[in-house]
Amino acid sequence: MNAQNWIAYWTITEREIRRFLRIWGQSLVPSAITTSLYFIVFGGLIGNRIGSLHGFSYAQYITPGLVMLAVITNSYTNVSTSFYLSKFIRNIEEVLVSPATSTVILLGYITGGVIRGLLIGAVVILISLFFTHIVIAHFFIMLLVIVLSSALFSIFGFINALYADNFDQISIIPTFVLTPLTYLGGIFYSIEMLPSHWQIVSHFNPVLYMVNTFRYGMLGQSDVNVVGSIIVLSLVAVLSFCLAWILLEKGVGIRT
Repeated sequence: MNAQNWIAYWTITEREIRRFLRIWGQSLVPSAITTSLYFIVFGGLIGNRIGSLHGFSYAQYITPGLVMLAVITNSYTNVSTSFYLSKFIRNIEEVLVSPATSTVILLGYITGGVIRGLLIGAVVILISLFFTHIVIAHFFIMLLVIVLSSALFSIFGFINALYADNFDQISIIPTFVLTPLTYLGGIFYSIEMLPSHWQIVSHFNPVLYMVNTFRYGMLGQSDVNVVGSIIVLSLVAVLSFCLAWILLEKGVGIRT
């Protein structure tokens, strides 16, 4: 990128960071409260009955899943809400008539979503320290997976915002698609605990691979093939980026 594009990229990214930091009470605090409740209810009350899983306490076992849950949700919400709001108040037109390319615009929004996701992930990990002992087995795998997952769901949020015509359509995907996928993605359990037919069904859930690969990065344990999951996750992220770029370049949902 030339200097002009770098300035445009950083401007969009900085605006996104300032936006979610300005409303920290809505963007950061809820995740901290929700995580604390998960640890109290699941890690404490239910965890005492379940015991250990794969040699880890139940609170330790669910920590990677809780981190990934917060990262995925916040990355998606950040981009979908921000970009749709720009459409709604029509200041996206100022960005479109600027010299910034579609690639720069898309990267700026994605970076903002990834930074929020990573920040929320850090908050959840800090909260978890009050409830359990944190183990990091493979730091770089953990970092790679969380960045890829955050970027992927930032892209999904961008695509959702392109097609959305009202605020209700922004909440449809998180409510009816994202929430079921995350809660059925092995956050609170190992798929080995499920009946055989439900194990087969679970393997069609993409969130299962993200959660378990991230769990491998933290705990060194996974229910899925780690290398294969990282490769597929990377390919899906690249393909999704290309799709979002094509839609933005064609002006889908933003040009009449």
